[in-house]
Amino acid sequence: MFCRTIFATVVALWLLAFPLIGTGKSMNEMSLHKAAKQNDAVRVSQLLAEGAQIDARDASGATALLTATHANAVEAAKVLIEAGSDVNAKDNINDSPYLYAGARGHLDILRMTLAHGADLKSTNRYGGTALIPAAERGHVETVGALIEAGVDVDHVNNLHWTAILEAIILGDGGERHRQIVELLIKAGADVNLADGNGVTPLQHARRANYRDIEKMLVAAGGR
Repeated sequence: MFCRTIFATVVALWLLAFPLIGTGKSMNEMSLHKAAKQNDAVRVSQLLAEGAQIDARDASGATALLTATHANAVEAAKVLIEAGSDVNAKDNINDSPYLYAGARGHLDILRMTLAHGADLKSTNRYGGTALIPAAERGHVETVGALIEAGVDVDHVNNLHWTAILEAIILGDGGERHRQIVELLIKAGADVNLADGNGVTPLQHARRANYRDIEKMLVAAGGR
């Protein structure tokens, strides 16, 4: 009985240490995730040539490409994307390489996902497009790239916020967020789309004393 308990404990610890094996994946898939995280593009190419399943998932539901995106491992991501990895494959919390790259401002990877079939209507666990968290976090170039790609600038997430609202409500009113609001206005965003409580972007800007943003909204017809 004692021996069986020890054996069971060892097996359990082994499976925790190697989640891909625990889901029936091979050593190649485990190694692929590791190489992707370490931005080892040569090793990634080698493993794919040896037959590693390109979109095998780990315990969190992440593919190797999403693992590379988490680490902003550009070269590894490039190999995976060009080999056909799904840029829209979501993990257990609805992150995909495309959505995560947009939210975190990983611009090089984002642009590669956009060039390889990114679903612009795809949404995260908060019901938002990649544009909304990018606007919130002040990723100016990322917002520009997403607008250029054609993401809906007026999409409303589960909090009833648009990209403009999120940039104002969760932003700091500084230069990066001012530029983002300007980009969104120029892209035709509706400056009067209110939040779930009926508070408009202009009203939020005034409450936060974001004078530069307030002026832009007024000039664009904000109420």
